[in-house]
Amino acid sequence: MTVSTRAAAFTRTRRTRASAAMRGLVRETHLDPAQFIYPLFVTHGRGVREPISSMPGQSRLSVDLLAAEARELRDLGIRAVLLFGIPEAKDAVGSEGYASDGIVQQAVRALKDADPELLVVGDVCLCEYTDHGHCGLLLPSGEVDNDGSLPLLARTAVSLAEAGADLIAPSDMMDGRVGAIREVLDGSGFETLPIMAYSAKYASAFYGPFREAADSVPRQGAGDRRGYQMDPANVREALREVAADIAEQADMVMVKPALAYLDVIRAVRESTHLPLAAYNVSGEYAMVKAAAQQGWLDERAVVLETLMAIRRAGADILITYHAKEAARWLREQ
Repeated sequence: MTVSTRAAAFTRTRRTRASAAMRGLVRETHLDPAQFIYPLFVTHGRGVREPISSMPGQSRLSVDLLAAEARELRDLGIRAVLLFGIPEAKDAVGSEGYASDGIVQQAVRALKDADPELLVVGDVCLCEYTDHGHCGLLLPSGEVDNDGSLPLLARTAVSLAEAGADLIAPSDMMDGRVGAIREVLDGSGFETLPIMAYSAKYASAFYGPFREAADSVPRQGAGDRRGYQMDPANVREALREVAADIAEQADMVMVKPALAYLDVIRAVRESTHLPLAAYNVSGEYAMVKAAAQQGWLDERAVVLETLMAIRRAGADILITYHAKEAARWLREQ
């Protein structure tokens, strides 16, 4: 038998792509609805389902509609939600954010009553509840008062814990907030309640639709949160933020946004063994929806590819408005 040297001239990597079964056998990264967290916007009233114009397919829901939402999510295999509230009234100190009967506290109770096994994540921030729209208290100078905001953020965390939240997620980007929340949770009997820190949260233009949905555009500072959210140019600073949150006993860390920050997700993944979440934010969602509505791309294919890319970069947990549709499409595969 004559042995040809031609085969040694190149590697036939296509052999493991020849069929769907073969591709599935060697696939390195997988999507599962159990990895998804679905954000929900909750509002006062009854029977309210108010579409969000900049986020097609998303709505503000009143608390009485949440039981049906929980059943749908359970059927789809999505086992976690992240809550954002639209208060009846706002004030300088964001008091509905930590009120025992605040809109999110009501939503937590309703969801846990409807499905005790649903993991309910409580976002901790003041921007939705303050009349100035910033994530903390303001000093007379108009600057955000970092240290003065910490007690109210911790109070918000305890209020959500008392309502039944399973996971606390501080998104405000005040220095020291994870440690402050951990100390007050522990002192209030919630030693086992975990914290998922928005550790690397960038001052991103991709948040625009969310600010409409949550009515959280800052009224002062020309909408500028760059004094406390991160500079999009920086990666090493993200690792410093992550390390600080871990030192303050964060149980999970997060990068937000996701798509424009895949390099940051990878860098954070390589820096820690803690569970890592990535937030596929409103602007990223809206761009795909808008292009799909114009017929410019295949929405299903692009969404699944997008979520796979975030997972491939290193995220364990995907916070995404695409969660329901993605879960249905994964079921059909």
